[in-house]
Amino acid sequence: MKNYTLEEKIIIMQIHHQYIVLTGAASGIGKEILILLAKYKCHILAVDMNEALLNETILNIPESEAQIKTYTTDLSLQKNTDALFEYALQIFPQIDIFIANAGFAYYEKLTTPDWQHIEKIYQVNVFSPIYSLLKMKEINKGREYYVCMTASAMAKMGLAGYALYSSTKASLDRFADAYQYETDDKGILGLVYPIATKTNFFEKAGNAPLLFPSQTASQVAKAILRGILKNKKSIIPSKIFWFSHILSFVQEFMNTPYQYYTKRFFKAKILNKA
Repeated sequence: MKNYTLEEKIIIMQIHHQYIVLTGAASGIGKEILILLAKYKCHILAVDMNEALLNETILNIPESEAQIKTYTTDLSLQKNTDALFEYALQIFPQIDIFIANAGFAYYEKLTTPDWQHIEKIYQVNVFSPIYSLLKMKEINKGREYYVCMTASAMAKMGLAGYALYSSTKASLDRFADAYQYETDDKGILGLVYPIATKTNFFEKAGNAPLLFPSQTASQVAKAILRGILKNKKSIIPSKIFWFSHILSFVQEFMNTPYQYYTKRFFKAKILNKA
């Protein structure tokens, strides 16, 4: 019988028997999260738009104690996200954890106006995660739940070639910052801020160079799992980025009193009337 460390015992107790939806599960960070979760006796709905790659990923999981179901869809459309939740609640009694990891980037020089080009990245990277959070809020009234969104270090620092991508991740960052003062239920929203990750992400973005510093998808996945277990609202996998993040944290700390001040008016005008 394996001798588990205290940290492993805590993970087992908190992950066992949980019902989890994971998007973007076929590759990159999502694939590594799936491999980690598969070690525990939980129930996972693995979601991706690439059915063949998703099935291949699951077949190649080295060891699995989890009950894994698959679901193929394009999360850029509201009707597909609604259908995902409908299916999840057909096979699960509830959804305890929703990991909104699906997303993509463009590496480009913006030159011509293209509404659909802009809309597509916002639909996947911003609309779908936020909409999924609100769906979780709707179906978990009175219950504890956790929603994890994959943001990016670029949420805090835009980089050349990634204007649209950076803006989508910054949107999630500002949304989460404000949402924590508005929500009044038992749910927790956590955002993950990976630095450049060694996956095919950059190739898909348009043959972009791998930025420095970088880390592996496995490192990010492990940080995400630890963050979920600790109900963290901010998950920073890279120690290098953590130190630079302190500077922005100081600014956010200075903003906090004013945010609480505005929450008083929000509570009086909105929450108390709900």
